Amino acid sequence: MPGEVITIGGVEVRPGERRGLSLPIGMLHTHVPVEMPVWVINGRRAGPRLFICAAIHGDELNGIEIIRRIRVRPLAGLHGTLLLVPVVNVFGVLHHSRYLPDRRDLNRSFPGSERGSLAARLAQQFMAEIVTRCTHGIDLHTGTVHRSNLPQLRAQLDDPVTRELAMAFGAPVVLDSRLRDGSLRQAAAERGIPTLIYEAGEALRFDELSIRMGVAGILAVMRHLGMIRRRPPRAPRPMPVVADSSYWVRAPEGGVLRSGLRLGQRIAAGERLGQVSDPFGERETPVSAAHGGIVIGRNSLPLVNEGDALFHIARVARPGAAYAAVEAISGAYRDAPPGEDDEDGYSEP
Repeated sequence: MPGEVITIGGVEVRPGERRGLSLPIGMLHTHVPVEMPVWVINGRRAGPRLFICAAIHGDELNGIEIIRRIRVRPLAGLHGTLLLVPVVNVFGVLHHSRYLPDRRDLNRSFPGSERGSLAARLAQQFMAEIVTRCTHGIDLHTGTVHRSNLPQLRAQLDDPVTRELAMAFGAPVVLDSRLRDGSLRQAAAERGIPTLIYEAGEALRFDELSIRMGVAGILAVMRHLGMIRRRPPRAPRPMPVVADSSYWVRAPEGGVLRSGLRLGQRIAAGERLGQVSDPFGERETPVSAAHGGIVIGRNSLPLVNEGDALFHIARVARPGAAYAAVEAISGAYRDAPPGEDDEDGYSEP
C-alpha cells in the first residue's frame, strides 16, 4: 500500500521524500527567533509513524547523536514514517540547562496549553505537530549532571504493545515504570501512542556505548514494527533483565564518597557499596544496600550532602543471572569496532 503525504508545520512531505524543516517556537529577548529542528523521512509504502525525540531536558545530549546516526542511514524500503526531533528544548540546549528559561521542567508540562507558560506552549506545539501524528514514540534521555545511567528502558509493562517494543529494543535492563504526571510518555499514552524512554549515560557528555545501544535499539524496534526489513541476528541475543521496581541508596551524611561500584554490577542485600568520610578519613560511615539487584545509576561526584542520591538499584530476583545478561548485552557493543552500528551490536561493512 502506498504511503501518504504528511504535513508538519504547514510543510508537505510526500512518500519517498526526506526533508528537514524548522518549527517556530518563540522569540528570544533579543528578538531572535527560536526554531525546533525536525527531520521527516517518509517511506514510499504505508506503515507505522514513529517519532524519536531527544533533549527534552536541554543538558541531555546523547540522543542528539543517536538521532544523527539514524538520519544518515539509507533506510531503503522504509514502510511508514520517521519523525526525528534531535532538540526539543532548544532554549535549554542553548544554555546547557535541563530546564527552560522560566525554570520549568518541560517533561512535567505535557500535554501543554496554547495560553500557558513557555513550557506549556512548547509542550502543546510538540504534541500537536509531532506526537499526535504518530503511532509510536521513543524519547531519549540521560542521567542528570554528575549522575550516569546504565543503558536502560523505562516503560509501562502492563501494556502488552509497550512491553513488546521494550523487549525488542534490547537494552540491558527494562524497568517497569509508572507514568509520571505531566510527562511526554503519559500524554502520549493517553492518546493511545505507546512510547519508550531510553535512559543512558550522563548529562552534557557523549557516551559511545550508550549511543551505539540507542541506535541499535531503535533499528530493532523499527524491524519489530515492520518499518524496515527483518534479518536474522548473527548470534543469539540475551534477553534484557526486567525489573519491576528500583530504589536509591542515599548518603547517610555529608562528606567525601569513596566507592568502586560500577554500572551494571550485581550487589547483595546488606552489601557495603562505599563509605562517606571527612576529608582526612578519620571518621567513616558505610553506605550499604537495602536489597539485592543491579546498579543502573550512580553519582559520579565524590562530594556529597546528607540525603544525596548515590546509587540507583534495580531490584531483581536473581542478581547473578541478571549481571550475566547485562554483561553479555553490553559486551557485544563494547567489543565492536568503530563505525555505524546495526541492531546486533556490530559495525556494518
